[in-house]
Amino acid sequence: MLAVMSTQMSAALHRPEGAAFSFLVLFAVVLAGTFYADNYRDPVGFDISDVWLASVDVKQESDDFWDDKMVAQMHQLELAIRDMPEVETSAGAFSTPYMTNYSTSEIDTRNGPSERYELDEVTDAFADTLRMNVTRGRFFSRDDDAVTIPSVVLNERFARALFGDEDPIGQVVGRSDDDRMRVVGVVSDYKRNGEYSSGGYMVFKRAKLDDPKRRPPRNFVVRTRPGTPAEFEAKLARTLEATAPNWSFDVKPLDELHEGWNRAMVAPLIVIGLVAGFLMLMVGLGLMGVLWQSVTHRMQEIGLRRVQGATAADICLQFLGELLVVCTIGVVVGSVVVVQAPLLGLTGPIGGGVFASSMAIAAGLIYLLTAACGFYPSWMATRIEPVQALRYE
Repeated sequence: MLAVMSTQMSAALHRPEGAAFSFLVLFAVVLAGTFYADNYRDPVGFDISDVWLASVDVKQESDDFWDDKMVAQMHQLELAIRDMPEVETSAGAFSTPYMTNYSTSEIDTRNGPSERYELDEVTDAFADTLRMNVTRGRFFSRDDDAVTIPSVVLNERFARALFGDEDPIGQVVGRSDDDRMRVVGVVSDYKRNGEYSSGGYMVFKRAKLDDPKRRPPRNFVVRTRPGTPAEFEAKLARTLEATAPNWSFDVKPLDELHEGWNRAMVAPLIVIGLVAGFLMLMVGLGLMGVLWQSVTHRMQEIGLRRVQGATAADICLQFLGELLVVCTIGVVVGSVVVVQAPLLGLTGPIGGGVFASSMAIAAGLIYLLTAACGFYPSWMATRIEPVQALRYE
């Protein structure tokens, strides 16, 4: 199938619609790669070095019901973790970086339209444990115990979307009583899905492990002191099992989730890139053959031009010029199709700069491929003697 497609594309580069199709294929690959590269430059907003994840399985069908005994046992787990000499700090969270389960919600803004965001409920030490950067206000503390409106911390991107240049600290978001939240702090942009993701709108809501009125988070992030050996994993698991023998636990370094997540993110891009590279190679080889066939069919034309005084450079530039003109028409047509996406709001998290750069790179690669593959047949046309060309039938 790839061989058939590459043959069609190489022959099609002689036609504007074929060049446009080739440009669109290359643009899609370049856009994905440029999007990942642009995201990679931005910090993730947290540090997972020396951080372990301990997930708790309470062995019940529904997570909606927690009795006082279960809440108390969860609090005992928190205390047991903090008492370990290797532990620097720890916190509870419903979700952590690189976990597949997370919650989303929507909130009405003061200007009318609703915004979708990711929601995580975390305990007070979460920012310290992951070394998040609090840019404005503060993170959660005991000061939030007596509040009537739930306290939340936003990431910078969501704070800008909701309040623009206004100071978000102390602002209340949400129109109904059920979704009203008071902003107490802002953290730098938080990319839960890692380096290759674009990040998004993030809201952290305060959770407590000793509150009998609310379901506690079932994940612990544990920061250990530098130099803590890998044997800490087994020790932490034994501590948790001794504290809550009726529950089960999954303990692993957060780096392990990070590596697995990155592999899952990058693998499709690598596969697509390899397929596209093979396709472009086949297109190049096919284009050389198609162009050489064109040269052999135009031997008499070449001879007549040589007799009339055309130089070898003139002949070479004629064939390359014709090919590049067709390529240009195709690139223009493909670009017109591509620019419809941002005009219709279909680019999602892809920024205008990434989109424009990808178009320029894809166009440059198409021109480079066309010129490189067309040069040799064009040069061979200049080696034909006028007498030989005029005898050609």
